[in-house]
Amino acid sequence: MAKSAYAYMAMWYSSEGREVEEKVMRTRLIQWRREPAIVRVERPTRLNRARSLGYKAKQGVVVVRVRVRRGPFNRRRPDSGRRPKRMGVYGITLWKSWQQVAEERAARRYPNLEVLGSYWVADDGMYRYFEVIMIDPNAPTVKNDPDYAGIVGKKSKRRWKARRLRQRQKRLIEKLRETLLPKLKGGEAK
Repeated sequence: MAKSAYAYMAMWYSSEGREVEEKVMRTRLIQWRREPAIVRVERPTRLNRARSLGYKAKQGVVVVRVRVRRGPFNRRRPDSGRRPKRMGVYGITLWKSWQQVAEERAARRYPNLEVLGSYWVADDGMYRYFEVIMIDPNAPTVKNDPDYAGIVGKKSKRRWKARRLRQRQKRLIEKLRETLLPKLKGGEAK
């Protein structure tokens, strides 16, 4: 059985197509480093991965490339005396993945769009690049598409769900207003 076009595209990011991919990506990364950290892209770099996450080449669907700074999450070594095990330098990990950070930055840059998903594109000595697929829930082409019905608010046939970052942030702000504002107002009255 013959391979599909997506199988050949996926091969570029596996060990089989690594030699060809490295030459192409080296020139791309030089160009990407000079661009801003968040850039709207005309079409996805990894079409097979984008399609599996719900990308369609239509109005209302946007691809954004996000650059995230790489590097270790190291803490400064304490000056006072204690044994190395208790210094609190090693074994510290971030609780958010770089991919989640990239999605949140894209959502902050484009507040009218919803994050559909994201995937890794490339690594560099300094940066890590992700492409985030975003969708405009108010666009008529998206509203009429049954695949995106779950995001727009209708019953969905597919299980793609937008990662509603802003809704979580709104809920958190409302909760803080309910709990903190009465305390602050009560403190000013005294």
